[in-house]
Amino acid sequence: MDSPPMLHPVKLYVYDLSKGMARRLSPIMLGKQLDGIWHTSIVVHRDEFFYGSGGIASCPPGGTLLGPPDSIVDLGCSEVSEELFLEYLSSLGESIFRGEAYNLFDHNCNTFSNEVAQFLTGRKIPSYITDLPSEVLATPFGQALRPLLDSIQIQPPGGNNFSRHNGQS
Repeated sequence: MDSPPMLHPVKLYVYDLSKGMARRLSPIMLGKQLDGIWHTSIVVHRDEFFYGSGGIASCPPGGTLLGPPDSIVDLGCSEVSEELFLEYLSSLGESIFRGEAYNLFDHNCNTFSNEVAQFLTGRKIPSYITDLPSEVLATPFGQALRPLLDSIQIQPPGGNNFSRHNGQS
């Protein structure tokens, strides 16, 4: 009889890049309350995986210069083995999540986390995170700032670019 599949916990690490400033300034600047400017990553198989303008990167959990996450969301467990997951990440890094494909509003760390969460658990990340770009762009100030914000490239320091070739992240 086959043994039951190994289950691997999957966590979403959520960081507020504004360090609380969005909560204080968004009503004045945007005319609506935003609780944060969210950066997310997926923690699975003893590593934290994220996407930025440098492509897919990884580090020990909480190991970027952003420090510890502001919150952790339990996304459940995955039966996906580490080997299969690393192959999946490698294919993403060579296709839709190349560094040059990064866009602050349309194709960012949260897009990556959402994609990976669905692959691992079948669950999406919370909508308050994925809806943030459209909320900002729905304001006159967001529209006025879009050309500037489109040029911003974010790559949290402290991670290592993901490479399947060395078998490690």
